[in-house]
Amino acid sequence: MMITAHRICFEDAKKMDALSAASADLVVTSPPYPMIGMWDETFVAQDSRIGAALDAGEGRAAFEAMHRVLGPVWEALYRVLRPGGIACINIGDATRTLNGHFMLYPNHAEILRRMMAAGFTPLPSILWRKQTNAPNKFMGSGMLPAGAYVTLEHEHILIFRKGGKREFKTADEKRNRRESALFWEERNLWFSDIWTDLKGARQKMADRTVRLRNGAFPFEMPYRLIHMFSVRGDTVLDPFLGTGTTLAAAMAAGRNSVGFEVESALWETIRVQARGIVPVANERLEARLRNHRAFVRERAAQKGPLKHVNAVCGFPVVTRQEAELYFTPLTAVRETGECRFEVAYEGQVAGGVPSFT
Repeated sequence: MMITAHRICFEDAKKMDALSAASADLVVTSPPYPMIGMWDETFVAQDSRIGAALDAGEGRAAFEAMHRVLGPVWEALYRVLRPGGIACINIGDATRTLNGHFMLYPNHAEILRRMMAAGFTPLPSILWRKQTNAPNKFMGSGMLPAGAYVTLEHEHILIFRKGGKREFKTADEKRNRRESALFWEERNLWFSDIWTDLKGARQKMADRTVRLRNGAFPFEMPYRLIHMFSVRGDTVLDPFLGTGTTLAAAMAAGRNSVGFEVESALWETIRVQARGIVPVANERLEARLRNHRAFVRERAAQKGPLKHVNAVCGFPVVTRQEAELYFTPLTAVRETGECRFEVAYEGQVAGGVPSFT
């Protein structure tokens, strides 16, 4: 039986003293977005000059000061991430009108610059469509030329690596990598540079004040990224944990996790999400198998039988690299201490149909 461990540190992530150097394998996070009004209070609490700049209508100065607040976190990430580790940062740009002047504030470009300055190597990134039906999404002068602005309905997942490619040297490391493989059709979808199939997360929090200061991303985002850039048993870090979506996705994926969060009022939301992850994770595993079976039927009808077979589950696969992948359904979650959880998993799933309970 496999066990993973998860802990939450309710403290600022600027230093991450709770973590030793090179102790995290993957970072998946989404920081507060500079120049988005819902996060003004968070930034001003850390630097009062930001509030003064906003009050004076000095947007550029406020933008730069907000990113200076985030800067130490990117530097700390470089220390705690292992060589070859990947960092995925979800960020949206902002639009804002100050003193009658409308402007785009390119958060993704500033984070890209600061991560490179911290020593990270930028890799090809992902755009995902965060579509909205809000009546005011069209900005400016409507149908009249020159004074209207295009909609801003996408966000960036910036991807970085610390140093060179990660190496898997021992026989056990290589086997675990093979067992953590993706389906061929998942690879084709997930490693596309544009995602159009994600939906924004609905937030279910009793405390309206907390909800207004939080912007959770959809569960599917960290779930994909964790499978794309880590192997089973790795440790996933989120320095801006928020409602705990990355922690829940790490549990579902069979990874360990550590999260930092300054808003202690989010504890109960994180706790509820963690306690309820077993059926959510197992349904996602079932969906992966259903989708694969549907893909196999369609591809066989178009191109004939697939050439390879998964040795564990017995279903057809496209490539030899998928021959050893298997699934580990969750069986239980329990709290093991203050802000700590353990998750237990079943063994290998045989026959292509998991015995989820």
